[in-house]
Amino acid sequence: MVSFCTNNHNVYNEWLIMTYLFNGFRTLTTAILLISAMSTNAYAMPKGDASKGEIKTPSCRFCHGSNGIAPQPSYPNLAGQQPQYLYDAMLAYTNDMRKGPMASMMKGQLQNLSTQDLADIAAYYSAMK
Repeated sequence: MVSFCTNNHNVYNEWLIMTYLFNGFRTLTTAILLISAMSTNAYAMPKGDASKGEIKTPSCRFCHGSNGIAPQPSYPNLAGQQPQYLYDAMLAYTNDMRKGPMASMMKGQLQNLSTQDLADIAAYYSAMK
């Protein structure tokens, strides 16, 4: 009698189990990395004060509008944005991490402001609706 079975069931089963475990581990690792990346901020932001931020924004208003809505479509609207996003963006301009046609102008506008000033400005614009 000819047998087509080589009795390698255990090897195949072990391979299936290891593949299943590896794929599960890879998925779990990816999920952990994504969650940790989303929960950390690029820069630790001080607590901002919107009322102080309003005083610090006269030059911002020319491009971003007095109500945080830019009068020109080439400038971004700032009203209602997340404060951490605004803070990170301003710091990125000051650290030459943001590029583009307006990067040098933004750096010039922000270079004399402290991190507390930036947090206050971020709080001011994020409080707008």
